[in-house]
Amino acid sequence: MYCVCKACIERALDRFVDEYEDAPDVVDLKETQFADWDPPRKCDLCEDAAAFLVV
Repeated sequence: MYCVCKACIERALDRFVDEYEDAPDVVDLKETQFADWDPPRKCDLCEDAAAFLVV
């Protein structure tokens, strides 16, 4: 699972496919609320604000 910014989405998709050999789901963090989890504010791959969850 990766929380990434818009600029890093392609890199996160490539990493996910390489690791799990399956296509991920992409969730827009601005449009989704989670009951028991707060997504990180920063991208996992850089210092920008996280915008997407790749699972």
